[in-house]
Order: sequence, then C-alpha cells, then structure tokens
Amino acid sequence: MKQPGNSTFRYRDSAIVGLAHIEAPRVVTSAEFEERLAGARKRLRLPGNLLERVSGVRERRWWAPDTDFEDMAAEAGSKALAEAGVDPGDVGLLINTSVSRNHLEPSVAVRIHDRMGLSSRALNFDITNACLGFVNGIQMASSMIDAGQIDHAVIVNAEDVRRTQEDTLARLAEDGVTRQDFADQFASLTLGDGAAAAVVGRASDRSDGHRILGGVSRAGTEHHNLCVGSFGKMTTDTKNLLAKGLKLVVDAWREAEADGWDWSAMDRYVTHQISTPYTQAIIDAVDLDPDAVPITFDRWGNVGPAAIAMTLSEQADSLEPGNRVMCLGVGSGLNTAMLELAW
Repeated sequence: MKQPGNSTFRYRDSAIVGLAHIEAPRVVTSAEFEERLAGARKRLRLPGNLLERVSGVRERRWWAPDTDFEDMAAEAGSKALAEAGVDPGDVGLLINTSVSRNHLEPSVAVRIHDRMGLSSRALNFDITNACLGFVNGIQMASSMIDAGQIDHAVIVNAEDVRRTQEDTLARLAEDGVTRQDFADQFASLTLGDGAAAAVVGRASDRSDGHRILGGVSRAGTEHHNLCVGSFGKMTTDTKNLLAKGLKLVVDAWREAEADGWDWSAMDRYVTHQISTPYTQAIIDAVDLDPDAVPITFDRWGNVGPAAIAMTLSEQADSLEPGNRVMCLGVGSGLNTAMLELAW
C-alpha cells in the first residue's frame, strides 16, 4: 500500500542567475480553430466560441513551418547564458525538459548541447515529466550544485505542438466524430509553441542571483490514465484531471504548512498555465491573491513544461529584490511540485 506524504527538498547554495524565453511568431486564434471545425460543430450542435469561452485561451502560437524546436531550445539556452554572463565553456550540466521530440533516440539534449557549443565536460540528458519537467530540471541542477559537482547548469525547454493540433483538427472534422471525441481531445487544442531557459549557479558567487530555497513534490500516479499524449493525439479526461489534480495540490500544500513552509503571502505565484477553470480552482482552493497570479495562457496557450519558465521570465522585470516567488505546477501522471524562490 502506498504511503501518503510529500517529498520535501531544501537547497543551500543554488540560484537562478539567468532567464530567457522565446515566443513563437505565428499567432493562431481559437476563432481559427472554431472555423475549421464549423461543419463538425454544426452536425453535433455544439455552440460557437466554445474553445475560448470554456478554456479562456484566446490564441496560441506556432513556430514557422521550417523551424526546428531543438534550435529554439538552444537559442533560449544561449540567450539565458548571455543574460547570466556565463561562458558556455563553464556549463557543467544541460538538461532538456521538452515533451516534444523528433526521435525516440538519441536524447533531444545531445542536439541542443551541440548547437549551443557546450564543452565535452558538460553532462547532458533529458528529463521528461509532462508539464513538471522544467521544475524537475531546476531541482536536479540545484542538487548537483549543492553537491559540488557543477558550477553552472542550463535547463531548456521548447515545445512544438503544431503537428498534434493539425492532426486533431483533421480528425475532429471527419464524418462520424462524436461529442465524446470533442471532449476527449478538446485540451489538445489549448496547447501552444514556445521556448524558455534558465541558468542555475551558486548563490554564494552571485549576489544578483535569485535563491532557490526548496519546496515539495507529491505523486498521485494512480491517476496516470487521465491525460495521455502520443505523436499526433492527446486524450484528456478534463473533469477528473481537474478534480484529482486539485486534490493533489491541496494535500501537498497543507502538508507543506505542517513541515514549516508558509506560502500564504507570496509576492508572485507562477502557476502552470492551463486554462481559466484550472487557474481559478487553484486560486480558490488554497486562497491565493488573484492579483499575484500572472496569466499567460490566454495568449500563449498551454506551453507544457515551458509555461512556468516563460511566465517567470516575462515577470522577471517586474520583480524586486526580496520578493518571494512560488512556482507551482501539476503534470499529467499525476505529479505536483511547489518551488520557492527568493528574488
């Protein structure tokens, strides 16, 4: 029998010293998707503007057709290094956290490592854990810095969802499609393309760094069938994913309080960006200040693991030294993680 509880982690000397994000250039509106599905919606008597009204996603972005998402991950990583003032030769670890991939092997990380011109000394590998991958990458990098194994790490992510969305739109436009087909594949139409990167270094070496204090994680893997994605298709039980994911967050939050964490008055809550119902449910469940929760899903869509990193990067200029920041996400599987930063 599984024993309930959180995994708690605290870091001694790690900090984010560089952040960067890249918005994909082509804006694709939910109205475009609605128009492409007009025939199917009419046959099934589904209302117009359903996608934007239910999810809150007004638009998302796609890369240009000839763009390789690995190049964008490498570009984001190089931008973050430049912002941090860290030479590529000083990087000891590269972690790619993208869900997207062109091949089963080799890892996505090897191509990004090569394109960034990193040293042969730099470890490189993928961490894939649905939408929590980027947070897990920061956890891994912080642990290795505290252990004295590396001085600098780069965590990168880029997502390319165009193929999945094109395939989904074509499938849902076919004769014989049902309302249940729409419900099962609805969430895949809220996704978006984008890229982000963070550089993690030693806090003791960087007075301008943003300390990674620690946090908690919690697994609810009995719910691993609620959202399943493959090449070209993602099916989601949105109702149960919300209910079970919310319970996982609340359970982790409450146990974290008992373990000495106080997240009741953070200056910013950077949550994983999914939709209006998900965001509002988390705000209500743990009593967050809505004004402290930045929203980006309405214009970027759900950018998977890049969502937290892109939102944090966009918020960076508005944060001040001494601000307390939480990164909070839920990943298909289910897993949740909460990470506290001291800006």
